Amino acid sequence: MKIGLVDDRVIDLDKLQVIVSGVEGADIVFSTTSAEEAYEQIKKETVDLLICDIEMPHLSGYELADIIHSHALSIAVIFVTANSGYAVHAFELNVHDYIMKPYSKERLQQSVQRLMEKSKSAEMTGRLYLKQKNNIHIVQKKDIVFIERSGRSTTIYTRNEQIKTYLTLNELEGELRERDFIRSHRSFIINIHYVKNFSLYAKNSYVITFEGIGEQAMITKEKVDFLQEHYF
Repeated sequence: MKIGLVDDRVIDLDKLQVIVSGVEGADIVFSTTSAEEAYEQIKKETVDLLICDIEMPHLSGYELADIIHSHALSIAVIFVTANSGYAVHAFELNVHDYIMKPYSKERLQQSVQRLMEKSKSAEMTGRLYLKQKNNIHIVQKKDIVFIERSGRSTTIYTRNEQIKTYLTLNELEGELRERDFIRSHRSFIINIHYVKNFSLYAKNSYVITFEGIGEQAMITKEKVDFLQEHYF
């Protein structure tokens, strides 16, 4: 599990590093005293878990978690703080845990291990189950290149096949919470890992070409700007 650490107090950050590094399978991707720097790292690095203080100068840990939540980024958050006043609001952001300082090594390590176990279970559900009359078609999410809504049906494009379903994009969007997928246009959901090129189509839209298939999708200028800021 790839983990980022943020605390504006160096002594507390050092404690986080020592404790988290003792968890088997934990890989500390970055460790910083600045929430702004953590935000830049999140845009560049794959991070599964962010462990952060809440009250920090400039950008707070709560604001950083709010960015993660509002952009539906697939990053879990553990708050480690001396202030209990944010607990209710924190859980509105669906944080994994809220740990009060001072805390024991065991308390934090158990929280990280619990998230690892939860993540392993989630990997088993990394697929879509599509009911088609009397059949259930199983699609690995990682194989989806993009999804298009046309009329009353939806087509799921993988590198090897096209699958028709009557599920709406809103329904599929609820199943595809992973960071890889974004709603690029009212008629399309795309997997950013397969994107090869954006070509200007009109003033406020682009055509997307993908690796491995000839079919194309659409994306709005607003979403292109979002991708450039948060992914590329």
